[in-house]
Amino acid sequence: MILASPGDIAFKILNFPVYYYGIILAFAILIGVFTAYKLFGKFYDKSRAEIIVDISPYLILYGIIGARLYYCLVNFRYYFLHPLDILNLREGGLSVHGMIIAGFLTIIFLSKKYKIESSKLFDVFFCGSVLAQSIGRWGNFFNSEAFGIPYDGFLKLYIPIESRPIEFINVKYFHPAFLYESILDFLIFVILFLLFKKYSKTPGVISGLYLILYGAVRILTEQIRIDSALNILGIPVAQIFSVLMIICGIIWLCNIKKTPQNKEMLK
Repeated sequence: MILASPGDIAFKILNFPVYYYGIILAFAILIGVFTAYKLFGKFYDKSRAEIIVDISPYLILYGIIGARLYYCLVNFRYYFLHPLDILNLREGGLSVHGMIIAGFLTIIFLSKKYKIESSKLFDVFFCGSVLAQSIGRWGNFFNSEAFGIPYDGFLKLYIPIESRPIEFINVKYFHPAFLYESILDFLIFVILFLLFKKYSKTPGVISGLYLILYGAVRILTEQIRIDSALNILGIPVAQIFSVLMIICGIIWLCNIKKTPQNKEMLK
């Protein structure tokens, strides 16, 4: 089975191209926010569920800014020479890790402003985010990016010649790394969703699990990807950040378990 992008442009309005990447990203964000809204109302506080709607525009804005800045930083050489391209979001170039950092800081600030426990916001938004990530990965498909090493097996991804790395210019088929991560992200969502009821009385557990599970998934998929923008001592920076995510997730869960109230609940 061969996967092949039909191109990155979905349609044009008065000769203005509308990209699949933007359409998919917008849809993914809406699904993520809707999921967070439903989870907060069901498991935490139905009377204050509207707060998710109030907070979401800030998270979306700063999340996109953080995702873009992180992507541009790890592709510093290119964007240093082409600074105006930093504003060109329509052709892709957003980092999940940058979104996580920006989202984390934004929630910390907004939780104080709205006087609500930050762990509850982290739980619902991380769960909604990983579902959005699963959907958003398909934007990479239409842009012919986020692919793996050459592969000519059962399920392979055709990459047009203009999108191939120079060392693989004569290779047509590659591992569909975007698809692997999309499926694994959806499985993380299912796991977190099924655990929400059990751990809703101990806010923060879902967030810790997200950090660990997504960090592990990203380490796995980065093993086969060949489009890493920046390596440190031969290791993709995405893998390094993912290891830090796992460490933070473990510390997060350990700190939750230390509180007397949560010791009994987490047994």
